[in-house]
Amino acid sequence: MWSRVVEVVLGCWLLMSPFLFHHAGDETGLWVNDLTSGCAVILFGILSYWYPARHAHLLSLLVGGWLMVFAYFAGFGDTPAASQNHLIVGLLILMFAIIPNDADRPPSDWDEALGDDRS
Repeated sequence: MWSRVVEVVLGCWLLMSPFLFHHAGDETGLWVNDLTSGCAVILFGILSYWYPARHAHLLSLLVGGWLMVFAYFAGFGDTPAASQNHLIVGLLILMFAIIPNDADRPPSDWDEALGDDRS
Protein backbone atom coordinates (compact mmCIF):
# COMPACT_ATOMS: atom_id res chain seq x y z
CA MET A 1 0.00 0.00 0.00
CA TRP A 2 3.00 2.23 -0.51
CA SER A 3 1.26 3.98 -3.38
CA ARG A 4 -1.49 5.17 -1.02
CA VAL A 5 1.18 6.82 1.12
CA VAL A 6 2.46 8.64 -1.97
CA GLU A 7 -1.09 9.76 -2.76
CA VAL A 8 -1.49 11.18 0.75
CA VAL A 9 1.81 13.04 0.36
CA LEU A 10 0.63 14.45 -2.99
CA GLY A 11 -2.60 15.54 -1.29
CA CYS A 12 -0.57 17.33 1.38
CA TRP A 13 1.43 19.01 -1.39
CA LEU A 14 -1.83 20.24 -2.92
CA LEU A 15 -2.89 21.64 0.45
CA MET A 16 0.38 23.55 0.73
CA SER A 17 0.59 24.72 -2.89
CA PRO A 18 -1.57 27.88 -2.51
CA PHE A 19 0.92 29.11 0.07
CA LEU A 20 4.00 27.98 -1.86
CA PHE A 21 2.89 29.53 -5.14
CA HIS A 22 1.50 32.66 -3.47
CA HIS A 23 -2.03 32.58 -4.84
CA ALA A 24 -3.64 35.98 -4.45
CA GLY A 25 -6.43 36.26 -1.92
CA ASP A 26 -8.95 37.20 -4.58
CA GLU A 27 -8.24 34.04 -6.63
CA THR A 28 -10.75 31.96 -4.71
CA GLY A 29 -11.05 29.44 -7.54
CA LEU A 30 -7.41 28.46 -7.19
CA TRP A 31 -7.64 28.25 -3.41
CA VAL A 32 -10.82 26.17 -3.46
CA ASN A 33 -9.49 23.89 -6.20
CA ASP A 34 -6.20 23.19 -4.43
CA LEU A 35 -7.70 22.70 -0.98
CA THR A 36 -10.62 20.50 -2.05
CA SER A 37 -8.47 18.45 -4.42
CA GLY A 38 -5.86 17.93 -1.71
CA CYS A 39 -8.45 16.90 0.87
CA ALA A 40 -10.10 14.53 -1.61
CA VAL A 41 -6.83 12.81 -2.52
CA ILE A 42 -5.91 12.41 1.15
CA LEU A 43 -9.39 11.09 1.98
CA PHE A 44 -9.37 8.56 -0.87
CA GLY A 45 -5.85 7.41 -0.03
CA ILE A 46 -6.61 6.88 3.65
CA LEU A 47 -10.05 5.40 2.98
CA SER A 48 -8.53 2.69 0.79
CA TYR A 49 -6.82 1.22 3.88
CA TRP A 50 -10.28 0.20 5.12
CA TYR A 51 -11.08 -3.17 3.54
CA PRO A 52 -14.71 -2.43 2.52
CA ALA A 53 -13.51 0.72 0.73
CA ARG A 54 -10.26 -0.74 -0.61
CA HIS A 55 -10.94 0.58 -4.12
CA ALA A 56 -11.55 4.17 -2.99
CA HIS A 57 -8.14 5.16 -4.34
CA LEU A 58 -9.57 4.83 -7.86
CA LEU A 59 -11.60 7.96 -7.19
CA SER A 60 -8.29 9.80 -7.17
CA LEU A 61 -8.26 9.25 -10.93
CA LEU A 62 -11.09 11.75 -11.17
CA VAL A 63 -9.19 14.28 -9.07
CA GLY A 64 -6.01 13.83 -11.12
CA GLY A 65 -7.93 14.26 -14.35
CA TRP A 66 -9.70 17.30 -12.96
CA LEU A 67 -6.40 18.93 -11.98
CA MET A 68 -5.07 18.52 -15.50
CA VAL A 69 -8.26 19.86 -17.11
CA PHE A 70 -8.36 22.76 -14.65
CA ALA A 71 -4.74 23.64 -15.42
CA TYR A 72 -5.41 23.58 -19.14
CA PHE A 73 -8.57 25.67 -19.15
CA ALA A 74 -7.86 28.03 -16.26
CA GLY A 75 -4.70 29.35 -17.90
CA PHE A 76 -3.44 30.96 -14.66
CA GLY A 77 -2.27 34.09 -16.47
CA ASP A 78 0.64 35.40 -14.42
CA THR A 79 1.32 32.18 -12.51
CA PRO A 80 2.51 29.49 -14.95
CA ALA A 81 4.19 27.65 -12.07
CA ALA A 82 0.79 26.92 -10.53
CA SER A 83 -0.44 25.58 -13.86
CA GLN A 84 2.61 23.36 -14.21
CA ASN A 85 2.13 22.20 -10.63
CA HIS A 86 -1.43 21.10 -11.37
CA LEU A 87 -0.36 19.27 -14.52
CA ILE A 88 2.50 17.42 -12.84
CA VAL A 89 0.59 16.56 -9.66
CA GLY A 90 -2.39 15.46 -11.75
CA LEU A 91 -0.18 13.12 -13.77
CA LEU A 92 1.46 11.74 -10.63
CA ILE A 93 -1.92 11.12 -9.02
CA LEU A 94 -3.08 9.31 -12.16
CA MET A 95 0.06 7.15 -12.16
CA PHE A 96 -0.14 6.17 -8.50
CA ALA A 97 -3.93 5.74 -8.36
CA ILE A 98 -3.87 2.85 -10.83
CA ILE A 99 -1.41 0.85 -8.71
CA PRO A 100 -3.32 -1.82 -6.76
CA ASN A 101 -3.20 -1.86 -2.97
CA ASP A 102 -1.40 -5.21 -2.87
CA ALA A 103 1.13 -4.47 -5.62
CA ASP A 104 4.02 -5.31 -3.29
CA ARG A 105 2.80 -8.90 -2.80
CA PRO A 106 3.40 -11.73 -5.27
CA PRO A 107 0.38 -13.20 -7.06
CA SER A 108 -1.59 -15.72 -5.01
CA ASP A 109 -1.01 -18.41 -7.66
CA TRP A 110 2.71 -18.17 -7.00
CA ASP A 111 2.19 -18.69 -3.28
CA GLU A 112 0.02 -21.73 -3.95
CA ALA A 113 2.49 -23.20 -6.46
CA LEU A 114 5.44 -22.73 -4.13
CA GLY A 115 3.55 -23.85 -1.05
CA ASP A 116 4.32 -20.59 0.72
CA ASP A 117 2.06 -19.78 3.66
CA ARG A 118 2.98 -16.10 3.90
CA SER A 119 -0.29 -14.91 2.33
